[in-house]
Amino acid sequence: MPRNPGVTDEAIIRMYKSGMPYKEMVARVGISDRAIRNVIYKHGVKMNREQSSGQPRKHKVNENFFKTWSHEMAWILGLFITDGCINQSISSVSLTQKNQTILRQVARYMGADYILSKKYKTRTTATLVINSKEIKNDLAKLGVLPNKSLSVQFPELPNEFLPSFIRGVVDGDGWVQKKGYVMNITTASFSFAEGLLLVFQTWKLRSEITEEITQSGNPVFRVWVKGKLYLPRLADIIYNDEIEHYESYKENYLRLHSKAYNQIIKE
Repeated sequence: MPRNPGVTDEAIIRMYKSGMPYKEMVARVGISDRAIRNVIYKHGVKMNREQSSGQPRKHKVNENFFKTWSHEMAWILGLFITDGCINQSISSVSLTQKNQTILRQVARYMGADYILSKKYKTRTTATLVINSKEIKNDLAKLGVLPNKSLSVQFPELPNEFLPSFIRGVVDGDGWVQKKGYVMNITTASFSFAEGLLLVFQTWKLRSEITEEITQSGNPVFRVWVKGKLYLPRLADIIYNDEIEHYESYKENYLRLHSKAYNQIIKE
């Protein structure tokens, strides 16, 4: 059974890693499923048991998404650190957002089916569910673990992707005053709060950390950016053209005093 012209081993491996079922690969490649498996074995690619049994993935997702840094990956990591949930007992992760536009964009960037939790029918907040052990493991390597709220660390990432990551954090758990004078991000992890503060200070924003004790007796930390001239500056840094724009009240509030900020820059 001859291989279709132009189909290389590398192309077969890409198809396999994308989760494509053997039946579809056979049609595209032109060789038997056994021959395809031989290519996979030859290159030492880790086998997916679902594909090995001939069963396609139930839900589609790019399982390599969190393996390489990009602006999209950094933004989504910020969302998962703030609004994500890692299921401890099964191989799935989920992301909760009031704004479904954000969830649809996440699904599109990750090449994932738009699957919402069944519980959404009884709630007002949507939860995107992604079933993938590989995604769960890669997020764990980046510090996103079950019960992460108290222990999550500020991740090590290339400086060029910091604005996109911080945008994800703000989109996920940021609060911006309607008058546009202050904003904050709340976290139960002091280590994560320190990391945020260092970034804001590096960007020369007027920032600080405050601590509050909850009714349960546990501390929470708020990382603030204050001042009508500093919020537009933050917006300019994080809401750039690297991530597709969508209607965001947080961005609108951050930019309320952009006119005064831009006037000072000109002077």
